[in-house]
Amino acid sequence: MQDPISAETQEASGRPVTMSRRKLLSSAGILLGAAAVGAVAWRYRPAPDHDRPRLSVAEAFSAAGAGAITLVDIRTPREWRSTGVPVGSVQIDMRRDDFTEALSRALGGNRAAPVALICARGVRSARMVRRMAEAGFSQIMDVPEGMLGSGAGPGWIAGNLPVARWQG
Repeated sequence: MQDPISAETQEASGRPVTMSRRKLLSSAGILLGAAAVGAVAWRYRPAPDHDRPRLSVAEAFSAAGAGAITLVDIRTPREWRSTGVPVGSVQIDMRRDDFTEALSRALGGNRAAPVALICARGVRSARMVRRMAEAGFSQIMDVPEGMLGSGAGPGWIAGNLPVARWQG
C-alpha cells in the first residue's frame, strides 16, 4: 500500500515524491541553525555610522544626573511600558512626524544644548543622531549600548542603572 500523501504528490515522471523522516529532520535542523545564527548576527549588527560622540550608559546616566546633558529615550511607548525608562530621561517617540521640533522644545529651543539619544540597542539612536546633526543639533550624542545592550556594551538594564515606570 502506498503512502497516501506521496501517492497524491507526483513528479512529472510519475514517481511519487517522498521525503524521508531523516531528511525532514535534517532540513529542519539546518533551518533552525540558520535562524539562530541570524538572530545572533541581528543582535550584534553594527549601528549606522556617524562622527558624533558616543557615551556609555554609565556616562549618560552620570551626565544626565548632573544636568550636563538631556537624555532622550527615543523608543516607542510599548517599549517604555515594557522595560521602563531611564531615570532622568525625556521620552520622545522617534516615529513622531514632529520629532525634530519635539526635541528642540525639550531643549528649550536651544539646538546647541548637549543631548544624548538612547534606544533599545543603539541602531535607531545612531540613525537619529545622524539626522539630528543634519538638522542643526550641534551637541548631539549617541548611547550605542541602548537599554538592552549591543556590541557596544551590556546596556542600561544589564548595567543595573535605575529605570522608572513610564507615566504615559
